[in-house]
Amino acid sequence: MNNRQLFLQHVAQTSDAPMALEIVKAQGMYMWDAEGKQYLDLIAGISVCNIGHCHPAVVKAIREQAETYMHLLVYGEFVQSPQVAYAKYLTDHLPAALSSVYFTNSGSEATEGAMKLAKRHTGRTEIIAFKNSYHGSTQGSLSIIGDEYWRNAFRPLLPDVQHLQHNSMDMLDRITERTACVIAETIQAEGGVLAPQKEWLQALRRRCTETGTLLVLDEIQCGFGRNGTLWAFEQYDMIPDILLLGKALGGGMPLGAFIANREVMWSLTNQPVLGHITTFGGHPVACAAGLAGMKVLIEENMMAGITEKEKLFLDLLKHPKIKAVRSRGLMLAVELADFPAVQKVIAHCITNGVITDWFLFAANCIRIVPPLVISEAEIRKACSVLLAGLDTL
Repeated sequence: MNNRQLFLQHVAQTSDAPMALEIVKAQGMYMWDAEGKQYLDLIAGISVCNIGHCHPAVVKAIREQAETYMHLLVYGEFVQSPQVAYAKYLTDHLPAALSSVYFTNSGSEATEGAMKLAKRHTGRTEIIAFKNSYHGSTQGSLSIIGDEYWRNAFRPLLPDVQHLQHNSMDMLDRITERTACVIAETIQAEGGVLAPQKEWLQALRRRCTETGTLLVLDEIQCGFGRNGTLWAFEQYDMIPDILLLGKALGGGMPLGAFIANREVMWSLTNQPVLGHITTFGGHPVACAAGLAGMKVLIEENMMAGITEKEKLFLDLLKHPKIKAVRSRGLMLAVELADFPAVQKVIAHCITNGVITDWFLFAANCIRIVPPLVISEAEIRKACSVLLAGLDTL
């Protein structure tokens, strides 16, 4: 059997119709399949490859760390220089209140850790999240994602969870002195790039402060420069109590983190001791890769042209079949009439060498979240293929 047949027979499937492209190489903005066909990547592994595929600095860091040491012991017991260096670099680029990093394997696990931390630190049980929010697929994170279609088959889930309307001032009084934390995506990704009003996010911050509730902002998809600033919350002139990171955090390697004030994070060290543990979280090779990737992002000033690139996409993506385009930097949702239309355009794009996708809670939207290194010529090429696909509808 060939690799595609083996993939379908032996690798657990998540849908009954996977793309099943056999990619054998990826570099910068491009992927190549087993037949040598080149694809322009418009989804960056779902916001993972912000600096492009296989950046030489990341590959070098992985090789050097793998030759030094890999797994040593359960997270938090040994001083491991890649973890220390990356935690220091991250916190150097965050507000002083976000001073302590807990590395995990993924964004979902970062969500889980933050939920436990909020309960432990406040002594409260209620968690508030928002409709159309996505925070991961494990049991706890599934309990707080904002779409019943995805939750229903796995009930019973965590109790004492409320889902409020996102960006609604009327809902804020539901946050009370019994709320452990409020968890929100700074920019809702899977909802189809839904950015809240600045006034609302600031009011949410004030309400959490008034009630002693921890505010958790999820920047697993929108962090690391994707919206034009290093962190999306910078655009709202407010600071969360806990920040969730993942995806681009590892420079292409699996890595997540929840970040809080050291005093808050200390709650996990007692009653019980080892309040949150992980074997492979903060793997030294992943931390070395992530640090190299973040340094590339900042030192090569990759965020400098994001506003201009966003504008070019918006200028080019004009077509009678497009109902709306929502964007926040290089995070765009192209809204069509329905999911079948989106599927047809995606298929056209793949046939013509462009990889794109859809959103979990906005299946009538095409996802555009390319590596930040995409050039003007590549944006024009991608939009040309997309528009030709729209002409087939």
